[in-house]
Amino acid sequence: MVIAMTAENKIPNIEILFDLADLFKVFGDSTRLRIMYALSDSEVNVQGIAEALEMDQSTISHQLRVLRNNKLVRARREGKQIYYSLDDDHVKKIIEMGLDHVLE
Repeated sequence: MVIAMTAENKIPNIEILFDLADLFKVFGDSTRLRIMYALSDSEVNVQGIAEALEMDQSTISHQLRVLRNNKLVRARREGKQIYYSLDDDHVKKIIEMGLDHVLE
């Protein structure tokens, strides 16, 4: 038996779509994208990110908080230092796919 799929059946719940839109808003900031690129291959502390991006540590810390709240970045404490990395491979894939699309 074949069940016909309608557009309604394929569209996720409105609350899920709102969450998805919020996620894309986070990706809509170039500073946050630069931070995620800086974290794409290794863990880095705030000072290292600030130096790599030539930005103030307070700006980096603020954006890291946004990224952590949206589960895009995770933190690991080692003594007094906190090291940041991308939360998982999905984040890196989203960035790579976006870049591929822009470069087409």
